[in-house]
Amino acid sequence: MNTALFRYDMRGHGKTGVIFLAVMSLYGGMITAMFDPKLGESLEMMAQSMPQLFAAFGMLEAGKTLTQFLANYLYGFLYIVFPMVFTVLASVRLVARWIDSGAAAYLLAAPVGKRRIAITQMAALAVVPFVCTAWAFGFCVLAAQVMFPGQLDVSAFLRLNVGLLCLQLMFAGVCFLASCVFHDARMAAGVGAGICTTFVLVQMLSEVSDTFNWLRYCTPLSLFDQQALLAGEGGAAGCAALLAAGVVTATAGCIVFCKKDISV
Repeated sequence: MNTALFRYDMRGHGKTGVIFLAVMSLYGGMITAMFDPKLGESLEMMAQSMPQLFAAFGMLEAGKTLTQFLANYLYGFLYIVFPMVFTVLASVRLVARWIDSGAAAYLLAAPVGKRRIAITQMAALAVVPFVCTAWAFGFCVLAAQVMFPGQLDVSAFLRLNVGLLCLQLMFAGVCFLASCVFHDARMAAGVGAGICTTFVLVQMLSEVSDTFNWLRYCTPLSLFDQQALLAGEGGAAGCAALLAAGVVTATAGCIVFCKKDISV
């Protein structure tokens, strides 16, 4: 890995990362503050009046505990989408934009091989889901401790965030592969974002009614089973599959980049 290039990539993550982490903190704080068993009953009554809408966003059941509440209202949609969007933007900036702008030619003119560059950019992209997940876990634990001391099951919440990390690494692998395949930055962004968004939309549609329940077999998001992870009674195999998918697609991206004809 090229340390100088990696440090440059980390600086590039800076401004965008601050914005996304701030938004995640805003929603994390608001949702945590909303927890109230009585309010949960009201939310469930509202959900019953619009079951399809709430089910699409994974919010059909508020949950009886703070841990379940956060899992349903944050990890059913919001904390899946925000890091995913950050990952899409970062993947395009790290690979496709270099090639599209011609800057990759100057980078390759230096005594740095393609393989080393690809591994560096892949590692820089992997930082995004790690930071987002760690921030989500740390911020929510802190907010819960301040607002509702002792009510959050930290070990179960940690398992949930490990599952989220595996899911986000899968997104990162898909986006990295798309960014390595296409020369045009807009095409890379469109394909990477399109595939990840399709996964999310298919998952949402599968939750709307039993008629579309079969669609959950068409999206890897079904492997991220929040309730199973909280209960500690399953979900590990699904997380392992998501992680494996991320590794495979990222490795494929490195191979494509190394074989790509980039004029110097």
